[in-house]
Amino acid sequence: MVSPSHFAAFAALVFLMVVVPGPSVLFTISRALTVGRRDALLTVIGNAAGVYLQVVAVAFGLGAIVEGSAAVFTVIKLVGAAYLIYLGVQAIRHRRKLSEAFGSAVRTVPGSAPRVLRDGFVVGLANPKSIVFLAAFLPPFVSPAAGPVPVQMMLLGLCLPVIAIASDSVWALVAGAARDWFASSPRRLELVGGTGGLVMIGLGAGIALNGRAD
Repeated sequence: MVSPSHFAAFAALVFLMVVVPGPSVLFTISRALTVGRRDALLTVIGNAAGVYLQVVAVAFGLGAIVEGSAAVFTVIKLVGAAYLIYLGVQAIRHRRKLSEAFGSAVRTVPGSAPRVLRDGFVVGLANPKSIVFLAAFLPPFVSPAAGPVPVQMMLLGLCLPVIAIASDSVWALVAGAARDWFASSPRRLELVGGTGGLVMIGLGAGIALNGRAD
């Protein structure tokens, strides 16, 4: 199976990729600011599940397809971008509900757990940064002589959701704590809701416009 040295080397590479803020981190921060820590942490879990599905897809051949097909990469990228823009528009449309809820002494406006997990899952699944990373860096760390290649890839790929959950949860908690200060004023919170929506829209537009270097 996977050698300890290969596992450690790939984990170190994953850590470097994850700690640099990308679509998942920025999405998590925007959720923490707009709806609070609980939804942000659920988003992190959903996101990790979506990313691990990328690992499974790469393990069974999507990596080679994405590396060789600009069309497939573009479809993945645009789906993720469109979904982020949609969520951003929704956040702006409903920003006043945040201040109204706080005016009624309700400290958060959480969504249902399944919906929040779904949102995070879709963003993780359509994250071009991680799919290209996996397609490029998973294959060099496996050896056909060490056992079934898909199994090796899925074992190595466990590093990504585990490290992402740890790192993104820190971002969610820090952003959620900053949100508490804004929550002391309904007008501040309304501003945060609109800003969080703009961040998601800008992030989606940036993903759509960037090329394969993502």
